[in-house]
Amino acid sequence: MKPALLVLAAGMGSRYGGIKQMDSFGPSGETIIDYSIYDAIESGFGKIVFIVRSSFHDEFKEKFDSKIKERVETVYVNQEQDMFLGSFSMPPERTKPWGTAHAVLCAKDVIHEPFAVINADDFYGKDAFVQCAEFLNKGVSPQKYCIIGYKLGNTISPNGTVSRGVCEVDDENNLVKIVERTKVYPDHGKIFYMDEDRPVEVGAETPVSMNFWGFDDTVFPFFEQEFVRFLATSGNDPKAEFFIPLAADNFIHSGKGTIEVIPTNAKWFGVTYKEDAPFVRESIQKLINEGIYGRSLW
Repeated sequence: MKPALLVLAAGMGSRYGGIKQMDSFGPSGETIIDYSIYDAIESGFGKIVFIVRSSFHDEFKEKFDSKIKERVETVYVNQEQDMFLGSFSMPPERTKPWGTAHAVLCAKDVIHEPFAVINADDFYGKDAFVQCAEFLNKGVSPQKYCIIGYKLGNTISPNGTVSRGVCEVDDENNLVKIVERTKVYPDHGKIFYMDEDRPVEVGAETPVSMNFWGFDDTVFPFFEQEFVRFLATSGNDPKAEFFIPLAADNFIHSGKGTIEVIPTNAKWFGVTYKEDAPFVRESIQKLINEGIYGRSLW
């Protein structure tokens, strides 16, 4: 059974056509999502599952079905606020989705194979998909998941500070925890993050999470259990979100298993700032010039 790719796109908003995730970055109008799907299919993924919102479900489906429906099994699932709440009453002031781990949970009924999770608005690079597909085909189990570890130096924006989840690993390259570092920036060939008002240097080779995960489908009941716990402790906070790293940390520390940090040399890029868009287009054009992609993907 080929692994599935779960694309988290529900955070794109109701008028997605004008926002960064759906901008054209390739010479034939390709979005960043197009490159992720293309790399996934080339790497052996057999199904693409999109997590979207009902407000743009039909438009989104129409846009991507025309490109990939004949190439790979494609499923569209809505993430709505009232899903998996059980007897919990959602605070009336709650406006935002419940977070990335809740988005994963929404795919429970359509994924029955090992699967990867990515963001819709990040360019991850072909090597990351190859590495994750190999793990999902050979290494995944109910006790063994993975996260793709990017070199920090391959994820920095030249146009401003970013936040990065720094992966702490043990001697066997298993994840110990993810520490969120904010205001990460390059300066004269070095990389720093701000610890309150003090800059702290961090190595360019340091592995960081860009929210590219590999799971066995047994993760769904665990996430559902963790979401119940989250609601009990944080559900009344209108800004609290149930993030994948939170659930992953609980998986590790509950003794249920390990999460391997798989290194990749792929260069991540995304449109954190509007000034990043020309760099993204230039980077994709460079990959086309190197023969990694054609001028038209589809």
